[in-house]
Amino acid sequence: MTVVGAGPVGLVLAAELALSGARVQVLERRTAPDRAMKAGAVNVPTAAALDRRGLLPAAEQVQRAVLARVGSFAPGPDDRPSDDRPSHDRLSGDRLPGDRLSGDRPRADEPRFTGHFAGIVLDADLVDWSDADLAAHAAVAGARMVPQRELEDLLTAHVTRLGVPVRRGVEVTALEDTGDDVLVGTTAGPVRTGWLVGCDGGRSTVRRLAGIDFPGTAPELTGHLAVVDIADPEKLAHGWAWSTRGAYRYGPQPGRVVTVEFDGAPAPGSVPVTLEEVQASLRRVSGADVTLTALRGAATRWSDNARQAAAYRSGRVLLAGDAAHVHSPFGGQGLNLGVGDAMNLGWKLGAVVAGWAPEGLLDTYDAERRPLGAWVLDWTRAQTGVMRGDTKSAALREVVSDLLSTRAGATYAVKKISGVTQRVDLPCDHPLAGRYVPDLWLREGSRLVDHGHGGGFLLLDRTADGAFARLAEAWTGRVSIVTDDHATTPTALLVRPDGVVAWACDTTDTTDPTDPAAVTGLEAALHRWAGGAAPDAGPARR
Repeated sequence: MTVVGAGPVGLVLAAELALSGARVQVLERRTAPDRAMKAGAVNVPTAAALDRRGLLPAAEQVQRAVLARVGSFAPGPDDRPSDDRPSHDRLSGDRLPGDRLSGDRPRADEPRFTGHFAGIVLDADLVDWSDADLAAHAAVAGARMVPQRELEDLLTAHVTRLGVPVRRGVEVTALEDTGDDVLVGTTAGPVRTGWLVGCDGGRSTVRRLAGIDFPGTAPELTGHLAVVDIADPEKLAHGWAWSTRGAYRYGPQPGRVVTVEFDGAPAPGSVPVTLEEVQASLRRVSGADVTLTALRGAATRWSDNARQAAAYRSGRVLLAGDAAHVHSPFGGQGLNLGVGDAMNLGWKLGAVVAGWAPEGLLDTYDAERRPLGAWVLDWTRAQTGVMRGDTKSAALREVVSDLLSTRAGATYAVKKISGVTQRVDLPCDHPLAGRYVPDLWLREGSRLVDHGHGGGFLLLDRTADGAFARLAEAWTGRVSIVTDDHATTPTALLVRPDGVVAWACDTTDTTDPTDPAAVTGLEAALHRWAGGAAPDAGPARR
């Protein structure tokens, strides 16, 4: 197994493959990790993915460090705590009285992440945080502010512990899918691999060599993201501001600037972003003669180029992350969409390699992830339409601002941005089926996901007779069984390795003749997703 690209998506995929028992290596053309500024936080499904693999404490530590660097959230940033107390007073690296440990039930004063839509900041005080979808995924509240660079470091340590080699300075130059394996030409010599997955970004070499089309819409803006030293910051408005020339944002931390100019496609990504380029852009969109004196770290340049691969798979070659879809960073969806791809594909490809699932399982990867990718592209395209500097877009921005200033509007947008409403279409008609597993606390104090750090399926059985657990024992080795006597719903559910609920039920009596689908529904889900029963299965309960 070979993964091309050692960004967060490639690292997550490699880790999932390793957990499934596959031998995997990662090829990366860069000789060192990319330290340019990119995503500043993660959404709920990404934080939950870290949680499921036992990485929540490390992610929470990153958030504490980030908040300590930033200090307190000033008025108007994308994300802020629910109160105005300085974040470093209560989220420092040291545990304060009353602070929660990883896995504790979330507190009401956890930082509440909202975000923005087209630069219209969502007011955390307007959001209905008691909404069932938001409340169901509150356990990862302390692991949302994880920037991409720190996430990549965390994941690099994760794959290292799993024994996955990351070969840096190796560039893919050719590939041939023989039908039995893939012959890959690289700058370090040829590689023969059973499967090849391109996680190598929007300009994916793997996608190009595989001949996969990349249709979509052309860019109409150039964006910059940088942290700079500013001689006269008082000339800038804090937060988002618009003009006929575009938009800019200053903050939340000192020196962080974002500019958006509707001037067509940006310069090639290989051209480094200079201090002079950022300063000129900021002056144009702000109308202020502001002076920048230094770049702190590598700045980035981006656009609203929105494209989606015509297929996520071609034979033994697959795509994930930006190699499969690109769009503007509005709403912070890109990194998270890619991690979701990796979690979905990892266990499925691992199952095919292990031999307990047919290749047809891989068809569900494209079928499940493509609709979400298409939605993200349209979500970001809509924001481009609202952000333009023309009169019509300005009028539309006023309408959207009014809608987002309502409780219903703010809650709707936050739910979309946070990812808590994401689901895939599955045959089970239970409300949880196809959604990411919610925070399910067990009577002994742990959560269900605490029992799945090693990957594989999880079955929760809360029935008195344990019929579901007995049935799942035939899949021991792929399914971890967790029994709980906590009399609440759902009574039982099956969770796939990517955190998606494959089946659930609320019945309290598995022998009830009026509800024969209770056991047969689980059996069908196990065969569909976990393959045939293991021949040497024995009891394995937690």
